[in-house]
Order: sequence, then structure tokens, then C-alpha cells
Amino acid sequence: MSDLEDSLRQVRACQICATALSHGVRPVLQVSDTARILIAGQAPGSKVHVSGIPFDDASGDRLRDWMGISKDVFYDAQHVAILPMGFCYPGTGNSGDLAPRSECAPAWRQSLLDHMPQISLILVIGTYAAKWHLGSRQEKTLTATVKNWENYIEDGLLPLPHPSPRNNIWLSKNLWFEASVLPALKKQVAELLQ
Repeated sequence: MSDLEDSLRQVRACQICATALSHGVRPVLQVSDTARILIAGQAPGSKVHVSGIPFDDASGDRLRDWMGISKDVFYDAQHVAILPMGFCYPGTGNSGDLAPRSECAPAWRQSLLDHMPQISLILVIGTYAAKWHLGSRQEKTLTATVKNWENYIEDGLLPLPHPSPRNNIWLSKNLWFEASVLPALKKQVAELLQ
């Protein structure tokens, strides 16, 4: 058994937040030591919790469109890794899904990242992923961070808003995103998948 397989076995058996997860524990991630692209998302939603397949929802459809790839490529762990900030569905609050559980990333994230040496591009999706991957380099708002994406791309980081349909208003107010960020994203992804 490889070190990565051992880490995955431990993640899948994790019970760190079990008492806080009313829907139960079901870690959802996709990793490989050959993947070149990493999607650093937030946490699985309710539909993904049921299916056990990352981004198996409207957000995933939009993200695949942004990346310019098919489902087959997206779900090929040899090329694309998916490592959310929280591996389990955190439940729903007053204004949507709750934040990723704060215990998850410190317990597992770095050890899994250490087993993926081929990663050349990290899609940093949302504020929780930005806090972890960009740290003090991020701007005061996610919008400003995404707008200044060129400040991060040389380091293999590309900040993105969440592709959720809940962000349709944000997308309609920030047309620069589709005009400048998405072509760069598609170009980077295509080059890494060649």
C-alpha cells in the first residue's frame, strides 16, 4: 500500500467531526500522485453527500464548462485532483450550506498535498480555500482576489468564485471574469492536460 493510499484509507475512516455532522460522515475527494490540476473547493453539498461524487451537481457542470473539459476528464484522478477544504457535507444554515468544518483541513490537507508532487495548477475556489492557499497574499475581498488573478498564476494558483448557481448575480455584475479569467483558465488547463 502506498503512502497516498494509506492516507486515503485514514481519511475515509475519519470520525473527527462525526458528532457535529447531522447527516453523517462521508468524505468526498479525488486524489492521485499523478494529477497536474488540483481543485481546492469548499465542502460537498447535499447532493454530493448522497452520491459521493465530487461536484456532481450544477456547480460541477459550471466548473467543467469554465475549465473547458468533459466529465470523463474531470473525473480522471490521474489528471484532476479534487480536495475540498472540508471533506464532508457540513449541513445547511440560514443562508445556504454551512462553512467547511474547521477540523478537516488541519488534520488532513497538507499530508494529502504532500503526496501530490505533480500539481502545477491549483484552482482556489471561494474564501476558505483562498485563506488556506493564498494566506496573507489574498485581497480584502474574494472579488478583488479573483480580479487580481494574475498576481497568483505564476505560482500555479488561480482564485475563482464558487461556480454555484447562487453566484449568478455576482457573475452578471463582474463580466470581466468571463472575459479575462476564463480564457486564461481554459488555456492553463488545456496545456496541463496535453
